[in-house]
Amino acid sequence: MRKNIDTVIEAVIFICGILSIVFIVLIFGFLFKEGFAFFKDFGIIKFITGQFWYPTSDTASFGILPLIIGSVLVTVGACIIAVPVGIMSALYISEVAPKGMRNVLKSSIELMAAIPSIVIGFVGMVTLVPFVRTLFDIPTGLTAFSGSIMLAFMAMPTIVTVSEDAIHSVPCQYKEGALALGATKWQTIRRVVLKAAMPGIIAAIMLGIGRVIGETMAVMMITGNSARIPHSIFEPVRTMTAVIASEMGETVRGGIHYRALFAIALVLFIATFIVNFMADLFLGKNKNK
Repeated sequence: MRKNIDTVIEAVIFICGILSIVFIVLIFGFLFKEGFAFFKDFGIIKFITGQFWYPTSDTASFGILPLIIGSVLVTVGACIIAVPVGIMSALYISEVAPKGMRNVLKSSIELMAAIPSIVIGFVGMVTLVPFVRTLFDIPTGLTAFSGSIMLAFMAMPTIVTVSEDAIHSVPCQYKEGALALGATKWQTIRRVVLKAAMPGIIAAIMLGIGRVIGETMAVMMITGNSARIPHSIFEPVRTMTAVIASEMGETVRGGIHYRALFAIALVLFIATFIVNFMADLFLGKNKNK
């Protein structure tokens, strides 16, 4: 009886894994079908390197270079803030904080992940945007910098939670062996714990980046939605996800503007796939060492 149950469970897990791959392939195929039709009419090089996004003007222009730069600025800015703060927070919770405080901190951080993005965007508009405008004496606080701060706040719960689990999973024998050889607590954390937990930490960072890249509502509310090439992080920007969310309802199904939005989604899908693939290669090399 137990053997039959194990066989059924293995079959269910196998089917779920296959279905996940099938769904991803179907999504890519759907995006490719609509996006490729646009590339045939407009050209992929012109689409990616174009500096103007005017889809509804008399002479429509579909250049997504400002959208790509805006997405990169916001994502990189959020990672610069969220990654070091998230990893240090995970180290503190797992290795430094007292046991009672550890449980409270971890639960509080996990609850932060449940806050809806629209609420975070609203709070950012009311509090962060005026503060940034006043602090840096700029015309508007709706900038890539404001978006980076709020997205970092959204990504940190994921980074902290997954990193803390990875750090906590490091065998106690590693730490005890390092301490027995004369290493200090901080040397043990830096040279043993961090290195052993690195695959899990990298996975946490990639999950956090995925949250940042795919975020829409908070970015739409805070970054200014200006589809032009910014010259600094203190200027309004527009991301690819914000364009898709704000303009899809205004397009004619099957029109060139409609297909252009699918082309943006295809570029975003491929970029995300490449980032995850590179992370998987890094994790594979790290495990083989």
